[in-house]
Amino acid sequence: MNTLVKEEKLLNYINGEWVAATKGKYVPVTNPANGEKLVDVPLSSHADVDKAVEVAKKAQKEWALVPAPQRAEMLYQVGYLMKERKEHLSRLLTMENGKVLEEARGEVQEGIDMAFYMAGEGRRLFGHTTPAELNDKFAMSVRAPVGVVGIITPWNFPIAIATWKSFPAIIAGNAVIWKPATETPMMAYELAKIFEEAGLPKGVLNVVFGSGSEVGDAMVEHSSIRVISFTGSNDVGRSVAGKCGQQLKKVSLEMGGKNAMIVMDDADLDLAVQGIVWSAFGTSGQRCTAGSRVIVHENIKQELEERILHEMDQITIGDGLDETIKMGPIINQSGLNKIQSYVEIGQDEGAKLLAGGYVLDEGDYANGNYFAPTLFTDVKPDMRIAQEEIFGPVLSLIPVSSFEEAIEVNNSVAYGLSSSIFTNDVNQVFKAQRDLDTGIVYVNAGTIGAEIHLPFGGTKGTGNGHRDSGQAALDVFTEWKAVYVDYSGKLQRAQIDVD
Repeated sequence: MNTLVKEEKLLNYINGEWVAATKGKYVPVTNPANGEKLVDVPLSSHADVDKAVEVAKKAQKEWALVPAPQRAEMLYQVGYLMKERKEHLSRLLTMENGKVLEEARGEVQEGIDMAFYMAGEGRRLFGHTTPAELNDKFAMSVRAPVGVVGIITPWNFPIAIATWKSFPAIIAGNAVIWKPATETPMMAYELAKIFEEAGLPKGVLNVVFGSGSEVGDAMVEHSSIRVISFTGSNDVGRSVAGKCGQQLKKVSLEMGGKNAMIVMDDADLDLAVQGIVWSAFGTSGQRCTAGSRVIVHENIKQELEERILHEMDQITIGDGLDETIKMGPIINQSGLNKIQSYVEIGQDEGAKLLAGGYVLDEGDYANGNYFAPTLFTDVKPDMRIAQEEIFGPVLSLIPVSSFEEAIEVNNSVAYGLSSSIFTNDVNQVFKAQRDLDTGIVYVNAGTIGAEIHLPFGGTKGTGNGHRDSGQAALDVFTEWKAVYVDYSGKLQRAQIDVD
């Protein structure tokens, strides 16, 4: 076993204790770069979720009474510990997820930043004061914790997304039940250890490993979990939303994208190509914000194709622990199969395959899950490869003849997460940021690179209107409470006793 991995079998973290799952079933976690087994992760049951909720309910009542600035001190300590262990966490992340080391470091840094940002909210958590309409009466609104919240996180950002959800929930006075992805459980194990060391009271954070069909469903259906924050596929998100809706339970969904980069004929092509290649092939295309479409003005289409192909040839592929590697593996065989199927769909639809389109499975790639960077051109906006999320290193070039057409094509998909435009025309910049129907808009940059102090999420099939990250994340994990204090000494009736 790699010396970075200290455990052979992971345990659930419930009520501040490391405990075995009820059923005693495990599945192996493997490094997607080389097939090496890293650890066994338990497949927990409804009973394990019930145990976690029971202790979380009790812990939350006490945690909510801790002054928010004191809750913040614990979260600051989490940030310091993450910073201290950044390299260790980054290497473990690369091993279980496959992303290259510089990206793993960036993800861990995102968690560090979120710890310090949300700790700052411990001295804000702002409500509002407002004039009352009657004499000798005071009116205000305050944020109140919801109670026990459930977070369900994906494998592609196993620590960053968890911090987007758990940190605001905890600073707001809630207790958390966390189901991480079974493909990447080591980040959850490490973060739980950090919370433990930072002094978080027992039961405020609980980690229950297991499948979505068992642990995830148990969380969604549990009457005492009052919020579900989910990041994952559109199909699963719709199911989660339906079940939560039946219970009148708050639900926050972030479900992916089909993100486009518009390149106008006045764009800086050197800059555009850098942004395109980074957005499309960074993280092997396994980001919900990955750039999978390039909407290019027909006047520069050929030149842009040639430049992208040249840069694609420079991409080094392999084990992300090697600092010279720029693109790592696909998470698993299922992911490879999905990507390959979309390459075949694109060819059947009549798109022109310029590069890639195949699994890398020989030589150094034999034991890993690698797919060649892939570029299609002459893609029509209504083709499936231009409409559906592939979640791999596959890029489609769609030619257009005008700015207006580019905006229309961008907005023609079911998702609305991220978009970008490369242009030097200030008028087009302002029109684009107004008209692009996505939750995130970049100008003269690719579609990836969100910062933690701004809201993260999208429109349409990307989510249900809530946002991760930034101050907006607090809206998911708090309830607004209106408070009226009448110090007149007599009964005053709003709207009635007004002259």
